[in-house]
Amino acid sequence: MMNQIEEYEERKKLRRSRFRWRLLALLAVVFAGGMVLSQIKPERGPHVARFDVEGIITGDPDRTGLLRDIAEKDSVKALLVRINSPGGTVTGSEELYEALREVAGKKPVVATMGDVAASGGYITALAADRIVAMSNTITGSVGVIFQAPNVHELMEKVGVQMVEIKSGDLKAEPTPFKPVDPDIIAAERELVDDSFDWFLGLVRDRRDIGDNAMAEIRRGGVFTGRMAVERGLVDALGGLDEAREWLDAERGVSEDLDLVLYEVREETPLPFDFLLGQGALGGAGDAFGALGVGERLRTGLWAIYR
Repeated sequence: MMNQIEEYEERKKLRRSRFRWRLLALLAVVFAGGMVLSQIKPERGPHVARFDVEGIITGDPDRTGLLRDIAEKDSVKALLVRINSPGGTVTGSEELYEALREVAGKKPVVATMGDVAASGGYITALAADRIVAMSNTITGSVGVIFQAPNVHELMEKVGVQMVEIKSGDLKAEPTPFKPVDPDIIAAERELVDDSFDWFLGLVRDRRDIGDNAMAEIRRGGVFTGRMAVERGLVDALGGLDEAREWLDAERGVSEDLDLVLYEVREETPLPFDFLLGQGALGGAGDAFGALGVGERLRTGLWAIYR
């Protein structure tokens, strides 16, 4: 009798186990099917594209490719760029500016500013045909910065020396391991000034700003949206509604058209990758990248408001 009961219980456990695995297999199929279906996008009718620029701006070929697709797509009648960024690297900001100007060569582009659109974020806005900011948006910060730490005095106190063999006196300078050399600072100043002249040239070319306001702007300060309108950095105060009204009134792009968000597609992990330790980060190196450690270790010229 006990053997029959035990056999019955074993069969129940086996049925439950089979049910669980079948359920998991079904969920995996449904998930994978959803991923495939999400890649199949129906052709849209005429609409306005929206592209968001948020956080630190760096180089991004996928972003450039997406903006070029927007430029070529006949169903996109205009592009609305929403900016909430303190800026980033000079080259990343330049890359984004050039990509947006490609779009503007084929269809209207209007920029709206959020909490902050400064330095490289303002470079982004300069690519638009129209710039709209909230009255308390922080913008401006027209300038370029290079920074490097210097810890040579601390190293002397703890008795640490750096052995250095290099091919030229300007190689890998400035270094944090020895006193500041005025000649090295002068060489770095040339880089900063050259990039700053490029930035100012964009402002002069894209905005109608008087000499007095330009003298103030070139000092690198920031302005509220209200102050920016007074100085010619921004065209008008408002948000999405005001941007759509301008597109309708000045470019003939109806406010009734749908506003469609375009985003750079991120790689989606396969089903149950997390069980195998192969999730979105994919390892310790990528984890450090996700935390921004790699970004903080980079050097170079920055167009950023801090």
